[in-house]
Amino acid sequence: MDFKLVSEFAPMGDQPEAIAQLVESIEQGEQFNTLMGVTGSGKTFTMANVIAKLNRPTIVLSHNKTLAAQLYGEFKNFFPENAVEYFVSYYDYYQPEAYLPTTDTYIEKDLSINDEIEKMRLSATSALLSGRRDVIVVSSVSCLYGIGNPEDFHATSISLKVGEVQNYKQLLYKLVEALYTRTELELTPATFRTRGDIIDIMAAFGDNCYRVIFFDNEIEAIQLIDSQSGQVIEHLNEVTLFPANMFVTTKERIDRAVSRIYVDMGERIAFFEQQGRAMEAQRLKQRVEYDLEMIKELGYCSGIENYSRYFDGRKEGERPFCLLDYFPKDYLMIIDESHVTLPQVHAMYGGDRARKENLVEYGFRLPAAKDNRPLMFSEFELLVKNALYVSATPADYELDMCEGVVVEQLIRPTGLIDPPIEVRETDKQIDNLLEEIQIRVKSKEKIMVCTITKRLAEELSRYFDRVGVRNRYIHSDVETLERVQILEDMRADAFDVLVGVNLLREGLDLPEVSLVVIMDADKEGFLRNVRSLTQMAGRAARHPNGRVILYADNCSDSMRKAIEQSNRRREKQIKYNMEHGLAPGQAKKSGKGQSLLLASMERPNDMTAYPIQEQHYAVAADVQGGYSATEKIDVGELDKLIAKSREDMERAAKSQDFLAAIRYRDKMYELQKMRDEIV
Repeated sequence: MDFKLVSEFAPMGDQPEAIAQLVESIEQGEQFNTLMGVTGSGKTFTMANVIAKLNRPTIVLSHNKTLAAQLYGEFKNFFPENAVEYFVSYYDYYQPEAYLPTTDTYIEKDLSINDEIEKMRLSATSALLSGRRDVIVVSSVSCLYGIGNPEDFHATSISLKVGEVQNYKQLLYKLVEALYTRTELELTPATFRTRGDIIDIMAAFGDNCYRVIFFDNEIEAIQLIDSQSGQVIEHLNEVTLFPANMFVTTKERIDRAVSRIYVDMGERIAFFEQQGRAMEAQRLKQRVEYDLEMIKELGYCSGIENYSRYFDGRKEGERPFCLLDYFPKDYLMIIDESHVTLPQVHAMYGGDRARKENLVEYGFRLPAAKDNRPLMFSEFELLVKNALYVSATPADYELDMCEGVVVEQLIRPTGLIDPPIEVRETDKQIDNLLEEIQIRVKSKEKIMVCTITKRLAEELSRYFDRVGVRNRYIHSDVETLERVQILEDMRADAFDVLVGVNLLREGLDLPEVSLVVIMDADKEGFLRNVRSLTQMAGRAARHPNGRVILYADNCSDSMRKAIEQSNRRREKQIKYNMEHGLAPGQAKKSGKGQSLLLASMERPNDMTAYPIQEQHYAVAADVQGGYSATEKIDVGELDKLIAKSREDMERAAKSQDFLAAIRYRDKMYELQKMRDEIV
């Protein structure tokens, strides 16, 4: 099936030219391409058009879950008849296994898996292995972590056809090997139920329930049924059932893996004994033997991913399988906000490796645990056959990979042009800034002031309070959901000036902001390089009266380049508007972008969509205040509050509001720490 793009809008501005250039370049065999699109130019719509015209399986890579969820929703709307899948980490929270030798502290792995997201991950892998070509997977960088061998996943899938000779009992064995569970009660995902010659099977993902009817050893009929009533919805000729877990493997591989693990365990124990480290040798022997007994009896164990190298049949140091291995060779990778996403990909391997080194060195894991890891950046590069980097400010890496050839998208459908950038001296800058603020406030417009340090942001905010300017400050010490609430308050006209450090450059959508002020603009560094200046200036690009002021005593190279780029873009945008008679109009926002949960709030100071008891808030306040109430609260009460926080976190994560889930997770950790203090 081909991709079918559904939209009430047609490409406009320089979107048609950008789409044509990208499609032509990729079809001619160019491996790397870069789309440099200004804020608000409709880059996502351009991506959708490129996918539809190329008609290739595509993965869209984002640097965090929240943005991935937004992209997933947009592509779902663009391609309602195609397979748009979502693949992110399925943990509501995750505490990795670790050992701290300086304090002799072992931290056991603790996690909570979101069943809904796990089903969506299974749906993504199944869609890719089904042979469909119209598949789009929107993913975070978790797609680069190790998952099961695609050959094993495909080998344990079960294909059934009407009229096919199939042994009844053999089918039941296959279902168990694919990690389906037999039940006599209500069917849930990845379960099956037998009644005479009839087998009812609930698929591992989605809501599909199938009834397979046998006549002797022949499949007489396959029906899609309602799992509750058993009513027949549709008669099918064939169906494919995929495994209930991505780490499924065959019995032969398990037997070979267990034998090899025993050999490596013996070698490692001998190594520790030769060094006179009896404690490490004994620790490793107990842990590995326990894991092996679990694997032989149940087929899995806690932390089985640390033995993935043996089950996959990989050599030492060989990279693990990941989601990219499930794609066909001609797939397209789109990397959104590439200037942020690629550095994140680059950094994943090092952090994981440092933690695993200690676990192996002190006998908690076999050396094979180090091969359960995310991809190295060099391995990631080898798997990328066709890449489209998308960013308003591409980094040097993207420019080098496409040899400086960049497709620009500078025209906004709203007719808005880049805000003019003005440089002013720092002498009496605060008085000058106050004058600008008063002008904007009279017009009911908003102002953003970008400082270079957290301290300056807080001091400037306090000064504004003293002179009567309605303002708030925001930086990394402000909790995630509180930041979201501050932005929503600004849109609701609760204050006029937002002060902060870089102000969440990527994805910050505030059409009410008409003035962006950048303090210390000439202080060269990552906070004031050309990309940072361009991103911050872009926050004023959604307002027809947008303007940017740089306070500086010197003109740095970054300032000069940013101003030159802005002037070039403005010239092209103004020319297009004049030729087409397009009048700039203020950008609109749907109100759904930051957090779906915020819309349901009743109290302005309530940071949760799922109300928590007032006592919970009181305890949380005590936690943040330095455990001042520890003597008044018993351990049992804290255990209840911890359990309540966990429930709230899981409920928020299930609704895919990861910002709320982070908030609840942090509260749970604080309460756990408080409990440990009491104990």
